[in-house]
Amino acid sequence: MIEVEQRSFITKKQYDNLTKELKDKGIKFEETNQITYYFKGDIDFRIQFTNTYTKLWLKTGNIHDDAREEVEVFINNENRDNLLKLLKCLGYEIEIKWFRKRLLGNYQDITLTLDYTAGYGYIIELEKLITDEFKIEETKVKLLNMFKDLNVKVSDKKEFKDKYEDYKINWDKYTKDTDEHKFLTE
Repeated sequence: MIEVEQRSFITKKQYDNLTKELKDKGIKFEETNQITYYFKGDIDFRIQFTNTYTKLWLKTGNIHDDAREEVEVFINNENRDNLLKLLKCLGYEIEIKWFRKRLLGNYQDITLTLDYTAGYGYIIELEKLITDEFKIEETKVKLLNMFKDLNVKVSDKKEFKDKYEDYKINWDKYTKDTDEHKFLTE
């Protein structure tokens, strides 16, 4: 599958307003807390924990590309600690750890997420999975038009790159007071 996405940093006020506006339009959100470990290396390889599942996932291309191939494997939580231990034994080193509260919904056949990540900020993301690489540009246009409909300006890629580089250096400082177990069970 190819993930085509557009995203933007938003303020807390925009986050609250969008959440209310979309719920008023009948969009149902699934709320989840996620801890995602990004591993060091040339490939975007991650493991994510939630209170209901564990996911291994790999994305091709560069981290803020508009379209990337995505491979996901879902695993039950009974094996998550052993899986992380196995990956560490195989030499995978954790580069970043994200603590994200996510609202996940579907809006006009598009996956819509409203996120808050500790130390990183509030983000809205629109995403569509496609199988035909010739539909990437058409899908990007559709996502950008949806941002206009929501009155949200898409953030510049440089802003995401700069914020990501800062987070990569400082994530442990930004999240030092976060209790992992409590975060997943809130």
